Amino acid sequence: MEAEQQTIHIYLVKRCQKGDRQAQNELYKLYVGAMYNICRRMMGEEEEAKDVLQDAFITAFSSISTLKKEVTFGAWLKRIVINHCLNALKKKKLLISELNEGFDMMEPEEEEVCEYCALESRKILQAIDHISEGCRTVMNLYLFEGYDHKEIAHILGITESASKAQYSKAKSKVRKILSLNT
Repeated sequence: MEAEQQTIHIYLVKRCQKGDRQAQNELYKLYVGAMYNICRRMMGEEEEAKDVLQDAFITAFSSISTLKKEVTFGAWLKRIVINHCLNALKKKKLLISELNEGFDMMEPEEEEVCEYCALESRKILQAIDHISEGCRTVMNLYLFEGYDHKEIAHILGITESASKAQYSKAKSKVRKILSLNT
């Protein structure tokens, strides 16, 4: 079944590369939900998320001819969406506040993800919406998108310890918000 879906996606991409609008619409329908979730988590605001999502799809479809065969459309699109989110956050000039490099960090525990699993995802996402954009961005990239702190530091142009500090600060703020709401 998965191989069949992959074949369909490749066929749709080839049609898109030839300018087929119907194929673009079909690919859009296949990926819009997952890509919206990324935008919503990273942007924090529904309208901003929709705007960024639309811009990302426009970029993807206008540059689909550059898609290499060995890269899946979904992974390629996800990277475009994340880059659009990061660029939108940078434009707002609220991305990352200066952090004291000497911030004392605790090493993450293996069970920390399980803490989040026990809570309703909606409550967590609402709590994440209420933290600063810098903390929210690092938390989303680390927790939801699977980047490590070294990769986040490179993407955002900050130090690895600043990424870890932002993540620690984000977890603390989310826990505090969740504890106030229980």
